[in-house]
Amino acid sequence: MIAVQLNKRDFEYDIHSLVRAFYPGVDVPVYYGEDLVEGSFDFYIMISYSDTGIAITFYGPDREKLDGRSIQLDYYANRKETKNRLKRLLYEMLRERSGQELPWGTLTGIRPTKIPMALLEQGLKNTEIADYMRNTYYCSNEKTSLSVMIANRESYILKDINYKNGYSLYIGIPFCPSICLYCSFSSSPLSVWKHKVDAYLDALCKEMEFAAKLYKNRELNAIYIGGGTPTTLEPEQIERLMNKIESCFDISKIQEYTVEAGRPDSITMEKLEAIRRHPVTRISINPQTMNDKTLDIIGRRHTVAQTKEAFALARDAGFDNINMDLIVGLPGEGKSEVEHTLQEVVEMDPESITVHSLAVKRAARLNMFRDQYKEMTFTNNQEIMDMTSDYVSKSGLTPYYLYRQKNMAGNFENVGYAKPDKAGIYNILIMEEKQSILALGAGAATKLVPDEEHIERVENVKDIKGYIERIDEMIERKRKGFLLYEGELE
Repeated sequence: MIAVQLNKRDFEYDIHSLVRAFYPGVDVPVYYGEDLVEGSFDFYIMISYSDTGIAITFYGPDREKLDGRSIQLDYYANRKETKNRLKRLLYEMLRERSGQELPWGTLTGIRPTKIPMALLEQGLKNTEIADYMRNTYYCSNEKTSLSVMIANRESYILKDINYKNGYSLYIGIPFCPSICLYCSFSSSPLSVWKHKVDAYLDALCKEMEFAAKLYKNRELNAIYIGGGTPTTLEPEQIERLMNKIESCFDISKIQEYTVEAGRPDSITMEKLEAIRRHPVTRISINPQTMNDKTLDIIGRRHTVAQTKEAFALARDAGFDNINMDLIVGLPGEGKSEVEHTLQEVVEMDPESITVHSLAVKRAARLNMFRDQYKEMTFTNNQEIMDMTSDYVSKSGLTPYYLYRQKNMAGNFENVGYAKPDKAGIYNILIMEEKQSILALGAGAATKLVPDEEHIERVENVKDIKGYIERIDEMIERKRKGFLLYEGELE
């Protein structure tokens, strides 16, 4: 256990995240006050703020002083600069103590490409941006190069997107055939909720009607139907949902329309044909792994053969833009298992592949019942990540978006790769936070982006029963949020 103590509440999230990045899996409680906290710790970090600077002191398990350093600055003059200097000093001390470097340096947020994107918009050259990333955040050369390259590609892909008066639409279908071991999303097993699916669609359609009126004077650029697993819906329910979208919203200017088919065991030709009757441009079929043993462990309840069959059905149905999601770091999988997955997926030749590093969130069963799975190995390293990049790149796909998550194994990242003109526009928009996202359904979180400095969230309840019963409340949240966004509500 590593304790952190602050003499005032400030930058605690950044500090905690940086310590956890150096010591993954270690408990890092944060305390507040002036006096040393009693307890048994491997070592102890005290951070003291004053008007003229910041002092960081490391103590050993017996409270002996191990290291102490400070920086002089005007604490209140520039909070961004204060935070960056604090994190650099803490990073230097943790680096020396642990003997390791972090690929992303001091960056602890989930959107590292926002920084080079903003600098590109300010007119900086790639070399200048790279110097800034290395000097300000201690990013490695590899991650600096990756983030700058992706920022340039994102800028090109989004060049025709209407940030100010446009928006994207997310529709959430929170049902799945089964709940995966690592999942923390708002999803529920269809077997439990099958009798409530139509009632859920009733509530969703009501929210859709209201939201469409709110946004009638704005330009819809992208639609994403996600979940959960939207293809748990029956063909007639898919038709109902998509007909409602098209009757409520003006889709004449959309640049992308995605349906996350997701689980191969939920896909049938009848469902694919129902989707094809609408102007959908992109679907996802997500194996996560092409090893049957792992699929059984993580609760996917489908086989590798079913993945191949679902992909072939989608091709037969006429889909020419298919994404496949993979996860690196799944229980029991090492380099050879990941390589097998890559070989199988590359052979199918999808238009895009998203490679995720396993991130176990607090709500996931894998974390909730960690003792039950403690014998499993979770392996991810730079060699495996480099291998995934090599395989995918050789198949003609290049990186187009990137994001990170909390509790991510190895301090790595998730990277989306795509063939030319097949990148997922919505994926970039949701990560870069340059445009408002209107999100409907249980657990959906609307993001209102009047400008990049002020982002407001309007969240729906996650519980399906609560969403159905409280739909009028969800609609009222939307109304107030939109009026606040428009400046019509204080």
